Amino acid sequence: MTKSEIAEKKFKEGFNCAQSVLFSYADELGLSRDLALRIANGFGGGMGRKQEVCGAVSGGIMVLGLKYGRGENEGKEKQELTYQKVRELIDAFVNEYGTMNCRELLSGCVLLSPEGQKQFSEKKLITRCHEYVRFVCDVLERIV
Repeated sequence: MTKSEIAEKKFKEGFNCAQSVLFSYADELGLSRDLALRIANGFGGGMGRKQEVCGAVSGGIMVLGLKYGRGENEGKEKQELTYQKVRELIDAFVNEYGTMNCRELLSGCVLLSPEGQKQFSEKKLITRCHEYVRFVCDVLERIV
């Protein structure tokens, strides 16, 4: 299975977008799958359903940080490389979708309201989220 297939499967199991992306890289990054799910848990729905940065993008940024990020005893060049990779991911996502804001990606649907939840369900907006998760994983495969 590809990373995007693993992530989409996990998302369809009920995990959020950020969890699904990070989970798909857990083994490669030396993380337990459970820890990956826990770390990314709060980033779904644009961070706790506040609908800010798309959770799939946040999950991708976590992958990049774990893969390239600067640790305690490492030089600034690792930080710069990480920032470059993060910009590549964000630029690809925004070029494809016009924004990385969750609410805008979901056409203004407000996930914190009962009406928004109904709209999300009735309009099958979750299929957009499947696409975002797949896209982020595909971009990561190119830049990791």
